[in-house]
Amino acid sequence: MKNVFKFLFVFLCIIITETAITNKSKNVLILLADDGGFELGAYGNKICQTPNIDALARQSVLFNNAFTSVSSCSPSRAALLTGRPSHQNGMYGLHHGVHHFNSFENVTSLPNLLRKHGIFTGIIGKKHVGPSSVYKFDYEQTEENNHINQVGRNITHIKMLSKEFLHRANEMNKPFFLYVAFHDPHRCGHSEIEFGAFCERWGSGEVGAGLIPDWKPWYYQWDEVALPYHVQDTEAARRDIAAQYTTMSRLDQGVALVLQALEASGHQEDTLVLYSSDNGIPFPSGRTNLYDSGLREPLLISSPEPNARRNEVSHAMVSSLDVFPTVLDWFGIPADGPSGDDIRSDDAPKSLLPILEKEPARRDDEAAFASQTHHEITMYYPMRAVRTRSHKLIHNLNFAMPFPIDQDLYASATFQDILNRTRARQPLPWYKTLKRHYYRPQWELYDVRADPAELRDLHGKPTLAALEATLRERLRAWQRRTGDPWLCAPDAVLVRTPDSPGDVCSALDNGLAAYLH
Repeated sequence: MKNVFKFLFVFLCIIITETAITNKSKNVLILLADDGGFELGAYGNKICQTPNIDALARQSVLFNNAFTSVSSCSPSRAALLTGRPSHQNGMYGLHHGVHHFNSFENVTSLPNLLRKHGIFTGIIGKKHVGPSSVYKFDYEQTEENNHINQVGRNITHIKMLSKEFLHRANEMNKPFFLYVAFHDPHRCGHSEIEFGAFCERWGSGEVGAGLIPDWKPWYYQWDEVALPYHVQDTEAARRDIAAQYTTMSRLDQGVALVLQALEASGHQEDTLVLYSSDNGIPFPSGRTNLYDSGLREPLLISSPEPNARRNEVSHAMVSSLDVFPTVLDWFGIPADGPSGDDIRSDDAPKSLLPILEKEPARRDDEAAFASQTHHEITMYYPMRAVRTRSHKLIHNLNFAMPFPIDQDLYASATFQDILNRTRARQPLPWYKTLKRHYYRPQWELYDVRADPAELRDLHGKPTLAALEATLRERLRAWQRRTGDPWLCAPDAVLVRTPDSPGDVCSALDNGLAAYLH
């Protein structure tokens, strides 16, 4: 009898241990590139080698119409983590100490909300948002307590940190939300130019560059890269793209290591995996722009559910703002509508989980919205945009000023090439001129089906007057319902009075009204 009880005791211990280790609660893993674009085999790039992300794509729904809500690093990350556009969450620009941009303290973020529901939250890599009280993860290994390259580019270190986080989640027997924010393929910056334009030499094993044990560098010929349409076709720009490809390959190998750690932890079959980027690539017309080259993003979502779609493409119009309700939906947490209950349902952030099971009916009136105010502190160039399947309307509020250029792009070989060729009046094989890049009208309207490069501005065309009016009103309605302080700019001031039923735009009589409208 004693042996029987002893056997039962051991058996129960094994069951309890296995339950703790193989916690089958639903979990979420977000893999975020930094300034990453479509340098992926899954999106048709035949040169840049990304076999691991491509393999993830075969287990995912690949979104062909995914857009960031703001083409700037900190604002885009804040928007993803709050489900609110930058003008609503308060993260107007980069969260550097010198810039001091922060979200509003009363904003709700995913890590804070998930923690209240017993979910273990973690961030590895680039955080770049604040204040810390609004974006507080249970487990944090970021640039705030490490060198950014160690937690964002050292894929061996990222692997070890991922294993540590997953081990802790298993020990606590808790569902988890893990946000791995790679620093690749961001430009290297001014302080570490010895490692290359994109830090492509860092950790490569070359003399003085250190070694990342798990990284096998891929190197590319500058004359063989697949040049994006918005980058000039010159040797300087192509060499820049080739360096970017090398860091994309490092990112790809890092994605594989994190997914291997997930599988080893026993959570491959219960974790929703998302791969995307924060904004467009750091090249002319890319990051900081509201053209598609700055807004369109890769998005892969892999669901472990048995009825989930895999190796399929979705053409639904989706936004980075949709990540917030998607994660809440996955965990079964009610969403309170972060953009306001009165916004038209089609234009509010939505869960993408239904799309992972069935492609929704195609609708021509689907839209994505964008709101940008700053990048660096001196780059005040507020823009708002609405993008449907067929058209895009951009409102440049500070249109009388030249479009600002961020420091990373300015110092790049690509932009210096544009400057030098323009100054010397040499041929510039680019899709626009520097003057046109700098000086933009107050309104821009594009037929993105017929003109995907957004070169033919159709604003003011009599035949499109009704369409433009509809898009303007839809954009203003979205701004109004998301509390945009720039709703009335630049020819009026937003006034809230006790006697008015809502916000009122009071004319400034600054001479712009007739010109603008």
